[in-house]
Amino acid sequence: MHGLLAALPDDELPAYVYDLAHLREHVRTIRAALPDRVELLYAAKANSDPRILHTLAEHVHGFEVASGGELDHVRAIVPRAPIAFGGPGKTQWELIRALDARAERLHIESEHELRLLATLLGGRNVDVLLRVDLPVHVGRVALAMGGGPFGMDPVQLDRCLEVMESVPGVRLRGLHFHLASGLQARPHLLLVDEVLAWAESWARDRGVDLREVNVGGGMGVDYTHPSGLYDWPALGAGLRRILARHPHLTLRIEPGRSVTAYCGRYVTQVLDIKSSRGQAFAVLRGGTHHLRTPAAKQHDQPFEVIPDDTWRRPWNRPEVRDEPVTLVGQLCTPKDVLASRIVVERLRVGDRVAFAMAGAYAWNISHHAFLMHPHPTFHHLDDTGTPVADGTYAGRPS
Repeated sequence: MHGLLAALPDDELPAYVYDLAHLREHVRTIRAALPDRVELLYAAKANSDPRILHTLAEHVHGFEVASGGELDHVRAIVPRAPIAFGGPGKTQWELIRALDARAERLHIESEHELRLLATLLGGRNVDVLLRVDLPVHVGRVALAMGGGPFGMDPVQLDRCLEVMESVPGVRLRGLHFHLASGLQARPHLLLVDEVLAWAESWARDRGVDLREVNVGGGMGVDYTHPSGLYDWPALGAGLRRILARHPHLTLRIEPGRSVTAYCGRYVTQVLDIKSSRGQAFAVLRGGTHHLRTPAAKQHDQPFEVIPDDTWRRPWNRPEVRDEPVTLVGQLCTPKDVLASRIVVERLRVGDRVAFAMAGAYAWNISHHAFLMHPHPTFHHLDDTGTPVADGTYAGRPS
C-alpha cells in the first residue's frame, strides 16, 4: 500500500485507499474466533463503500442497516444478503420498504412502531426482535446507549406481546440489546452474560420461546494503538462458555468499526506550514469534511509521513523538524483538526500524510458539502496489492 500512497498523482489527493485483502483476512479471523451459534452481521453505517460490502458479503451472515437509504443501498450491492433493519424513528415509508425488500429481521424500538408496522403488513409475515433498554451498568465506555431514544424499558415489552397476539403476521424471534460502544472483550463478556441471563428469565416468566438474542456491536477500537486489535479470540472463547449455559439460543452480533477501521487510509498532502503564537501548524489538503472521525471522537488520528522530494520552487520549502505540530485541514473553523501537537521528525510542504484507521466512520459521517471542496478519490487494493479499477465514486474518478 505504501507504494500506491506515494505514487498517487497530486490531483487525485486527498484519497481514500482501502486494502480489501487486509479486510478479507481480518473478517476471516473474526469468523474463526466465534462459536458456531454466533452469527456475525456487519453494521453498514460504519462504511457502506460498495467494494467493502462485496468483500464482506462472502464472510458475514448478513448486514445491519439503520435507514431506508442504507437498506436500498445494501440491497442493490449485495441483493441476496440477509438484512436486519434497526434504528429509532423508522418512518412508515421505511417500514414498507423493509417489508417489500423482505428484510430478514426488523428491530422494533417501541410499542408505537410495532403498532404502525402491524397496519402495513398487507397479509405479509415479518420476523421481529424487540429492542430492550436494559438498565445495567456498562462502566466507562465511548458511548453508553441506554437511557436515551434507543429501545424500550423492560416494562413496555408486555404491551408489545399483547399487540403481537392480535397480529399473527408479526412473529417474535427474540430480543435486541445494544447498550454500549467502545467495550473491550472482558467487560463485553460480562455485559453479554448479564443480558442473556435477564433475557432467558424474562422469556421463561412469560412463556416465550426465546431462540435469538442480538447483543449489538460496540467492540472497542483504540486509535492510540493502531496495531492493537480487539481481542476476538478472547470474546469467542468467552461466548462459548456463556452459550453452554444457554443451549437453545442463537446469538447475533453487529460490529462495524472493529471490522473495517483498519483496512482504510486517508492520504493527503501538506499545503503550508506556519507558526502561530509559538505553535507549528501544517495545513493539509482536505480535512475533517473528509475525515470526520478525529473531530467526532475528539482524538488524534494516527498517521505517517510519506516524504516527497520533488520540490521545484525557487524558495526554501517550509518545514518542521523534531517538534510538535498540529495537522489541520482547509476549513474556515479552528475545529478542523486531524491531530494536535504531535512530534514529527520532519514534515515539509509537499510531503504526504497517510492517516491510518480510516476505514470506518470517516468519509461516511463527514460534512461533505461544507465549503464545497472537491471530494476525495477512492482506491481499492486487491489480494496482490494492485489497485482495482473502480470507475467513479463520490463524484470523482478513482
